[in-house]
Amino acid sequence: MADKMVLKNMVFYGYHGAFDAERELGQKYEVDVELHTNLSLPGDDPDLALSYVDAFTVVKEMVEERDFNLIEAMAEAIAQEILTMFELDQVLVRVRKYQVPIGGVMDYLEVELARP
Repeated sequence: MADKMVLKNMVFYGYHGAFDAERELGQKYEVDVELHTNLSLPGDDPDLALSYVDAFTVVKEMVEERDFNLIEAMAEAIAQEILTMFELDQVLVRVRKYQVPIGGVMDYLEVELARP
């Protein structure tokens, strides 16, 4: 299946992490979601199409309203919620965290997972 809808670089502020300081200060998170399905099925009918607004809302709620120690758990929760909402062949989720407490310099930590 080559069809996909991509929501790229959604940016949210959340309070996640394994350390108290991360949970208190919070930080910016970026999320990409790829929805793999046959996009020709709805034709030109918006009522039958995938709702990218609903997908965006799921991600926003997960990042801004839920609590996660690990971005892996966040990505998994996003994937599972989207799979319950839509009939998909696959969902791919990427979560990026920029302020990583590792005692060194790096651009960001990214988790990517794909679920059927």
